[in-house]
Amino acid sequence: MGIPVSLILIAVGAILAFAVNQDSGATVDVDVVGWILMLVGLAGLLISLFWWERFGPGYWGWHREAGPYGPGPRPGYGRRRRVVEEEAPPGEPPPGPPPP
Repeated sequence: MGIPVSLILIAVGAILAFAVNQDSGATVDVDVVGWILMLVGLAGLLISLFWWERFGPGYWGWHREAGPYGPGPRPGYGRRRRVVEEEAPPGEPPPGPPPP
């Protein structure tokens, strides 16, 4: 059961528990069914979040494979690079070979 299904179960259970009234001679208590659905939805939500953290993206190492820039994380998962360009003082030629 995923997170959306858990949220739907919680919502349907809350509607049944708090918003639906029934006759006193009914064989099934709708309030109890609502509370059961809310508890099952909450348990499913907690289990889904636990399994997502444990076996979610990155657990099996799919983002650690070698990419176009060599081994390491794929773009979007790596460290940012900082490029600092310093300007030469005025009057000095730029470093490098002279122009042809």
